[in-house]
Amino acid sequence: MHAFDVLGDPVRRRILELLADGEEPAGHLTAVITEEFGISQPAVSQHLRVLREQGFATVRPEGTRRLYAVDPEGLQQVSAWLSPFERFWRGPLAALGTELARGKRARRTADEHPRTGEPAGAHEEPPPEE
Repeated sequence: MHAFDVLGDPVRRRILELLADGEEPAGHLTAVITEEFGISQPAVSQHLRVLREQGFATVRPEGTRRLYAVDPEGLQQVSAWLSPFERFWRGPLAALGTELARGKRARRTADEHPRTGEPAGAHEEPPPEE
C-alpha cells in the first residue's frame, strides 16, 4: 500500500492527528473515532492495524492497555515523495513571509512619530482640563 493510500482515509488521518502530541491509549482513540465518525470498535482496530503495518504508528503494551504513537517512518516516506514538488510551494511561501514582514514593518512605521521615531502620541500634551 502506498503512503498516500494510507493517508487518503479520513479516519486514519484523524488518528494520526490525535497521536501527533504523543502516545494515546487504544481505548481513547476508539472513543474519539467512534464519536466523530460513527464507526465500530472493530473498524477502528482495523484502521490502527493498517497504520501499524504501513509504518505510520507504533504500539506498545502497558499492562492491559495498548499505547499508540506516531512512527516517523511512514511520514518520512511521504516527505520523500513530496520532496521533488516542494519547489511549487517553497517560493510562494517565502514570498508570503516577505509580504507579512513588510506589512508588520509598515504598521510599526505608521505608529511611530515621523521625526523622532517614537510611538505616536508619546510626547503629546494631555488635553487641558476645563
